[in-house]
Amino acid sequence: MAPPSAPPRPSNVSSALASGRLGIPSVVFFVLSAAAPLTVVAGVVTTGFAVTGVTGIPLAFLLIGAVLALFSVGYVAMARHTANAGAFYAYVTRGLGRPAGVGAAWVALIAYNALQVGLYGAVGAAAAPVLEQFFGLHDPSWWVIALVAWAVVAGLGVLRVDINGMVLAVLLLAEIAIIVAFDLADLLSPAGGRMSFETLAPENLFVPGVGAILVLAATGFTGFESAVVFSEESKDPKRTVPVATYLSVAIIAGLYALSAWAMTVATGPDKIVEASRTEQVGLIFVLADGNLGGSFVSIGQVLFLTSVLAAMISFHNTTARYTFALGRERVLPAIFGRTAPRTGAPRAASIAQSVFGLVVIAVYAAAGWDPLVQLFYWGGTTGGFGVLLLITATSVAVIAFFARNPSGESAWHRVVAPGLATVILATIVFIALDNFAILLGVAPDSVLRWALPAVYPVAAVLGVVWALLLRSRRPEVYETIGLGPESVTAGLTASAAAARQPVAPEVRR
Repeated sequence: MAPPSAPPRPSNVSSALASGRLGIPSVVFFVLSAAAPLTVVAGVVTTGFAVTGVTGIPLAFLLIGAVLALFSVGYVAMARHTANAGAFYAYVTRGLGRPAGVGAAWVALIAYNALQVGLYGAVGAAAAPVLEQFFGLHDPSWWVIALVAWAVVAGLGVLRVDINGMVLAVLLLAEIAIIVAFDLADLLSPAGGRMSFETLAPENLFVPGVGAILVLAATGFTGFESAVVFSEESKDPKRTVPVATYLSVAIIAGLYALSAWAMTVATGPDKIVEASRTEQVGLIFVLADGNLGGSFVSIGQVLFLTSVLAAMISFHNTTARYTFALGRERVLPAIFGRTAPRTGAPRAASIAQSVFGLVVIAVYAAAGWDPLVQLFYWGGTTGGFGVLLLITATSVAVIAFFARNPSGESAWHRVVAPGLATVILATIVFIALDNFAILLGVAPDSVLRWALPAVYPVAAVLGVVWALLLRSRRPEVYETIGLGPESVTAGLTASAAAARQPVAPEVRR
């Protein structure tokens, strides 16, 4: 028998995130910042009008909001029984098994990295009018601006999570305030002197092209699910996660629908498509210039820049916590599962995320690739589709989890709401695949039309294979997959048991 191992030496790192630092407002700020309201209103809404010619976008946001609220019924019910920074990864693991969970984790890492790093391609365009107006700088290199933004995000990523929350709070409140001001100005200055409700009618949504509109609307909600990512750091996860999730979905749906409708009122329902194609991202600022004056436009342009920056910060924190969750459970190298003792932040995971972002900026700058189309737009679209896949898989996992563990939840929370959400979400995924060329803005026969979405099933299969390898070669690690904070204790127990006697063949299976 092997002698007992020596007790571990004290470490200056921890395997636990700092608990009790985030209340409901802070979590909501993280969620809404990831959704990037001004970026969506200025970019996604106008792009939707211009590309599809469908004027029912305001109603599309309300419809997708209702679907995601339905999904959230089972999602937050399961949150009452598991707190894990891995969110989708943990839920799929507990519902569909460890191999499926690791597959979902691989998908999540790609999707959130695409969303976060893709924003470096947009920050240059967002900063250009601000730098020109206030500093007289003309046509600054996008990658120089991206590097400045990268340094800010990297620095904040290793600080206390509540500090990040305070930064996001200031940026987000100002951003929402300017959007509401623009909306009210549009509604008080209707085209032709008459306020029109035409674009809120169902017959203007359910027309050819509705599939692309629903997918674009769903992309605008990306980030709403991240309340669960911060559950371990919340003061009262069983209350914070549900309230923050429902509140975020309601705010996002209401704000986007209001803004999209207000723009159609200001231009006229019959002119919104033409105006969007002409002005593109600048439409919201053109309308504001006519209704409110240049000072409000300048403020809006500054807040458009901070909107992109806030989204970067939020997605960076989300991605780092996914990496942390996988490192803590030894699915990734253990170094990623440690936190800084002073800040409680997942330091190694955050630094790794920053290094990846720096590499992407350098590669795109050296190659001369288009940062807006080939980094921001393609990255955002592909990342949003990955999150849609994760939401759908999680909805199935919720049903499976409660089938084995009713846990006192009602049938509405366990089966009915998740079942309806699964059917609707699966339909949207199918529509997304059918419209992916339109979403990317490429020809129907372009290789990107299938290559980019194909990344996710490939990643999922590789994740499943990795989990099976862990099961056969490192069973003590495999058994801790999906346990979250409990994985450390479970891992130590398993390691101690393994040191005393061989693992039985039936355990390895």
